[in-house]
Amino acid sequence: MDFELVGAVRDVETIAAGRAIRELRRLRRRYGKGRWRKRKGVATVRLQDSTVHRAEVHWYEAHGIGRREMKIKFPLLD
Repeated sequence: MDFELVGAVRDVETIAAGRAIRELRRLRRRYGKGRWRKRKGVATVRLQDSTVHRAEVHWYEAHGIGRREMKIKFPLLD
C-alpha cells in the first residue's frame, strides 16, 4: 500500500460477491478459499508525502482471511 488508513472506514458496502468478482480465481490461488467480497467505503488516508485526504477505498475481503489489496480512488468531493 502506498497510503495509510487514518481512522475507521465508513459507509462500507459490497460491490460484488462470489462469482461476480472478476479476480476470484486469482484471489483463491493467492490467499486461499473463502467467501470473497469486493467492498468499498470512505476513509481518511495519509499518503506517502504526509498529506491527509478523504478518499474512497476499495478492497477484497473474506471471512478468516481479512482485507486484502486495498486501493484508493481520488478525488472525493464533499
